[in-house]
Amino acid sequence: GIEISCNVTFTVDVQKGRQIGWPRGENGDWIFTVGNARPLDQSLQHATTEMVRWLQREYGMEAAAVQTLMGQVVDYELGNMFDPAYTMVCKMAKRWLPA
Repeated sequence: GIEISCNVTFTVDVQKGRQIGWPRGENGDWIFTVGNARPLDQSLQHATTEMVRWLQREYGMEAAAVQTLMGQVVDYELGNMFDPAYTMVCKMAKRWLPA
């Protein structure tokens, strides 16, 4: 891996009273969830499960609809393999979200 230093600015919104199991985020084009665990498949499971919960709770989608949608449009990115735990990102383009 290559590491560099840089200055980054980002915004965090705290939503009191809401609970999540794993980190979530979004930008203008994507929503994403992050899982961190060992072995690698466990990190993928955490990221995927958190995305399922998000789509059901915040977007009102039924389980079957979530599974069908995610099976077609999610992308996974491996974020870390050099630590004792792996980091996996599950992301979905916002254009696929219900209005």
